[in-house]
Amino acid sequence: MSRLSASEVRGALEREQEEFARLHPISKRLFEEGQRHYLYGAPSHWFRRWAGKFPVFAREASRAQLQCVDGHRYVDFCLGDTGAMCGHAPSAVTRAVSEQMDRGATLMLPTEHASWVGDELTRRFGLPYWGFTTSASDANRAAIRIARMITGREKVLVFSGCYHGSVEEAHVALDASGRMVMRNGIHGNAVDHERVSAVVEFNDIEALEAKLACEDIACVLTEPFMTNYGMVAPEPGFHQALREATRRHGTLLLMDETHTFSSGPGGYTALAGLEPDMLVLGKAVGGGIPVGLYGVSDEVARRMWEKVPKVDPTKVRQSAHLGFGGTLAGSALQVASVRAVLGEVLTSAAFGHMVGLAEDLATRLRSVVGKFDLPWYVEQLGARVEIMFAPTAPKNAAEVSAGRNGDLEALLHVYFLNRGVLITPFHCMLLMCPASTAADADKYVSVFEDFCGFLAANCLEREMRA
Repeated sequence: MSRLSASEVRGALEREQEEFARLHPISKRLFEEGQRHYLYGAPSHWFRRWAGKFPVFAREASRAQLQCVDGHRYVDFCLGDTGAMCGHAPSAVTRAVSEQMDRGATLMLPTEHASWVGDELTRRFGLPYWGFTTSASDANRAAIRIARMITGREKVLVFSGCYHGSVEEAHVALDASGRMVMRNGIHGNAVDHERVSAVVEFNDIEALEAKLACEDIACVLTEPFMTNYGMVAPEPGFHQALREATRRHGTLLLMDETHTFSSGPGGYTALAGLEPDMLVLGKAVGGGIPVGLYGVSDEVARRMWEKVPKVDPTKVRQSAHLGFGGTLAGSALQVASVRAVLGEVLTSAAFGHMVGLAEDLATRLRSVVGKFDLPWYVEQLGARVEIMFAPTAPKNAAEVSAGRNGDLEALLHVYFLNRGVLITPFHCMLLMCPASTAADADKYVSVFEDFCGFLAANCLEREMRA
């Protein structure tokens, strides 16, 4: 299975896409109608990124299952690209949000739930002070603004292949020659990235040191374990070196746990005993309600209060804008949903189930990969699993890129869609939720084994064809 024919893969993809169109006529019609109203055919341009040439239009979803408008049911391992890591329509969140709606959704005033949520965030993630935003992108921007305010520096260092939402400074990557470029062809948006951004490969401590030595980096913004370009693990010693170097050069360390919250109740930070200066959460922590959170250390808070006092006794009314937030940030509805998620849904017991299921699934997938002699690697972190088209674990985005095969990746996705399985559309990553079951995992393994057999029968290069 080490030699797949590009032409055969392309032909198989086209046939599977034709079958997808046959199976989903209502979704196809709705997407065509959407061209009249939306820039890219659906309410978000992200929705077009499915391998069937148009998205499945959903009718309803519950727990780890989804039904589309054409009547097909799917086992859902995409889970809203982490936004539904609680599962769909979790009863605790539905109840909490419904009750809060009856009492008022957004009041420009705190509620009594805020104290419990603050205590729980500190218990889980180790940082004492927190703020709400409406998305992880907003939370990252708030943390970056704080870092610039207290360090007096402008640049944000990120790792090539990263994704941190709509943060302008993070829309950069390294090209094959090591130059900083806009990632994925994103428009520069009149931002001077040479002035405000720096980028190195993940796990490259030497390059990191060289950038930090200039002492113009306000913060390093990173996932503790890369998940967005492909799952890339930190090498042994990387986090220790990152933490020591940032402290030595006066740079703040900002961990974006939007995806890696799937590692456990306190994210990868708690799992690995990390000590970030700031931490960001989003998506899953709201249980479907748009929420972002940023946490800061005692030291960051103290330095912030030196710039903007926590309490100014000379003023009755204090300006609290600070350049981030928004009238819906910290709303009563957000706080109620986060309390329900942390208190009743994404509990230690739930993570034990999710992680155990992912560990077992990864083991079984590795067995299938070995059975068909595929040069593929299966990565697993907490409740996440990914099939990567590389023989060994990649250590950075460049190595992930070297193994990418767009047609093969698309074929895998549409093949699974046609057989009732949803996975994250951007690469081959899947996620467990508290409602995911052993039967769901069995379904995935069965379809994956069929897919590998399908490749063996249809897409191998044949010596006889030459």
